[in-house]
Amino acid sequence: MGGAPSREDPQLSDSDEEQSEEEEIYEDVEESVEEKRRRSAERGPKTPSSVDEVDAMLKALKLKYNPNVKNPVKLYHFVAGDTPQAKGKWVTTEKLTSYSFRKTSRMEIDNDDGEEEDESDEEGGDSWWILSVGDPDKIRAKVKVSGEMQLNGDQRRVDFISCAPTRGVWAMKFYTDEDYREFVAKYKDCLFENTYSYEATDENRVKVYGKDFLGWAKPEVADDSVWEDAEDSLSKSPGSATPLRANEDLREEFEEASNGGIQSLALGALDNSFLVGESGIQVVKNFSHGIQGKGVYVNFDDGGYRGGSSLARSTPRKALLMKAETNMLLMSPMNEGKPHTTGLHQFDIETGKVVTEWKFEKDADVTMRDITNDSKGAQLDPSGSTFLGLDDNRLCRWDMRDRKGMVQDLAAASGPVLNWNQGHQFSRGTNFQCFASTGDGSIAVGSLDGKIRLYSNSSMRQAKTAFPGLGSPITHVDVTFDGKWILGTTDTYLILICTIFADKDGKTKTGFGGRMGNRISAPRLLKLSAVDSHLAGVNNKFRNAQFSWVTENGKQERHLVATVGKFSVIWNFQRVKDGSHECYRHQEGLKSCYCYKIVLKDDSIVDSRFMHDKFAVTDSPEAPLVIATPMKPCSLSFVSNKNVLKHPFGAANTCWHVKPAKPQGFVRHVAHAQLRPTWLPGLDPPPYLDGSLAGDFGFDPLGLGEDPESLRWYVQAELVHARFAMLGVAGILLTDLLRVTGLLSIPVWYNAGAVKFGFANTETLFLVQLILMGFVETKRYMDFKSPGSQAQDGSFFGLEAALEGLEPGYPGGPLLNPLGLAKDIKNAHEWKLKEIKNGRLAMVAMLGIFVQASITHVGPIDNLVEHLSNPWHRTIVQTLANSAS
Repeated sequence: MGGAPSREDPQLSDSDEEQSEEEEIYEDVEESVEEKRRRSAERGPKTPSSVDEVDAMLKALKLKYNPNVKNPVKLYHFVAGDTPQAKGKWVTTEKLTSYSFRKTSRMEIDNDDGEEEDESDEEGGDSWWILSVGDPDKIRAKVKVSGEMQLNGDQRRVDFISCAPTRGVWAMKFYTDEDYREFVAKYKDCLFENTYSYEATDENRVKVYGKDFLGWAKPEVADDSVWEDAEDSLSKSPGSATPLRANEDLREEFEEASNGGIQSLALGALDNSFLVGESGIQVVKNFSHGIQGKGVYVNFDDGGYRGGSSLARSTPRKALLMKAETNMLLMSPMNEGKPHTTGLHQFDIETGKVVTEWKFEKDADVTMRDITNDSKGAQLDPSGSTFLGLDDNRLCRWDMRDRKGMVQDLAAASGPVLNWNQGHQFSRGTNFQCFASTGDGSIAVGSLDGKIRLYSNSSMRQAKTAFPGLGSPITHVDVTFDGKWILGTTDTYLILICTIFADKDGKTKTGFGGRMGNRISAPRLLKLSAVDSHLAGVNNKFRNAQFSWVTENGKQERHLVATVGKFSVIWNFQRVKDGSHECYRHQEGLKSCYCYKIVLKDDSIVDSRFMHDKFAVTDSPEAPLVIATPMKPCSLSFVSNKNVLKHPFGAANTCWHVKPAKPQGFVRHVAHAQLRPTWLPGLDPPPYLDGSLAGDFGFDPLGLGEDPESLRWYVQAELVHARFAMLGVAGILLTDLLRVTGLLSIPVWYNAGAVKFGFANTETLFLVQLILMGFVETKRYMDFKSPGSQAQDGSFFGLEAALEGLEPGYPGGPLLNPLGLAKDIKNAHEWKLKEIKNGRLAMVAMLGIFVQASITHVGPIDNLVEHLSNPWHRTIVQTLANSAS
């Protein structure tokens, strides 16, 4: 199966008939009609026989431009070839027509288009902006972030896919640059409103993206220097010694027949790779030119596990290699169409048997939707016994050893349970969907709302960075070995994010290791052209986009690959990052790359993945690409065009087919406990309180924290009040104890302000306190508004050198954290929780001290002594009752 060349952007041209017409110049409508009549008279004596025929001729007249027409465009239609291999062509359908954006019912547009919308798709609301071209509703198109609408500023052209009943690929060409820019501006406003259900205003953009991510809303003002820096660092890295060639192509090396319907692909970095099917596992050999069958196939029902394994009654959807690729973990969903499971099977590759059936438990049965290795190269570790797990609201690390560090006795254990080694359970608002790990074990997590969160390798409680969504759920995520690049998959496009930033000291870091602040570049989108998106089919979606595979520092991934139906789509990674290449010229908004190669298969593709970098031969810039369809995997190598073995695009396959056995599923029902404690048991916390904040128990009955900026401020306000309360309570109790014991002759705390001191009067003390506290609070507020600004030299009388906080509100350092209790994020969250709990208790205690003083007119120690002298009759209830009487 040969690889298609890079997809080119065809230039629009009129049909042959139109090209044969004489060039016409139009002044206005009347003059154009008169000129047409004159030309008709010169061509011959033939005249119309009636006024009706004259009117018909005038109505059929195609005018190139009419200044009286609002939003004038020229309309083209793409006519596909008779076969997928044949090239199509653009033909003109309207020389002059107009377009408009209008609102309609979303249900109406979805029903007309016949698409199956996911229940999780929450873009937009009940109303929906559409593009209407020509007569009202003659041609309609959705306004959404996808390949269904492709902007080309260089040609003043917009390609789009129309909805039913006129579904097809169309193109509008604008007569002036001003017309094109006006369209793009309106399109972006409609797109924002469709995606987020907010009017496209600057205020709403800040509300959606946050101040740090305004570059995502306005890419033209974003800082793209990190992309340029990344390109420079890539060119200097040892792994980029082999130059990238413009004439790279793909050559098919092997195509293997499978013994059953392939469900997943487990590529190995050592000798073998594995095709996981519905009834067993097929072992293939790894070569520098791809994979080749070994004739080894292991059935799941071959026995070997005590009492028989339930794996034979299920359909594995996920395979994970471990322990130097001698073991494999297999996940089978409980219900068809849902990825969740309560356990997994450990398969010993060397013996070809299921070793054990593990259960996920933490206090009770829990589910997982995905698993992955601790790091990019963890499957090569022979002693590895841990792996990462993900559920809708959980991120954790599981350990196959018991809590004492010894491997569990699988033969004696009845349903061995995996040990929850590390992790966190969030509220249901997280809606995690997928995750991936870097070379050092940092984690990128994609969510249903489109967000991608970055967690360091030392903490799973709070994300270091959270990139906002673009309105589409992230269905798959991958990350480079060095953690500098993230590739997210949505149904209709891929999103490439750069995590590099410079900290306050100018050091280069990634978003996994610290807060990126506001120096964040805009992402880049990878899409199919409107033509290829149409050819891929209505319900074919992007799946499993991945980088090529490296497990060594200093080497850089070179390609990206994703699957769309029968297409395997490949991008050159360095070309995508190059801001000067032709795709990005004259683009407005987020930059989208349409330069790719397509490999077409005869069947829907299960997965497409690059083999490990070690299998890249000297004359090839990349390791072979393995493409798996349900019945036949194949491998392709990158070669120079001059050496390519020619295959017709879409040539017939020569491998024989095997009909897979029909899978049988099994269902296990699990009762779920509440995922985290809340202030009122059984009450679901609001979605914006996701459990990531210290002391978050879902308490916000008034909804004050619904706005993210307000929530940040309220968190800081509570923290400050808590600290003042702790200091106040401690000061009152200590001074009152010294007063009662007679060690100091001082007034009770509430009379302290009325007593004169020898060194200063009360007014002076109050003024000094106001100045000192005001200065500190001003500095804290400035650091809150501009994180890191107060840590610069000279900003705090030199004291900034002793402040080494992790984030605003937690200055830390030897001055405010002399014991070093929370120097790293690993234990910071625990201390934050302790602090806020004690602070809340102190605020309640402070209120109690005030109430006591106003009623009993004595200090807290005197009240305590009074209560202890007669605990059954000297209580708060009786004291309040006596005061009322």
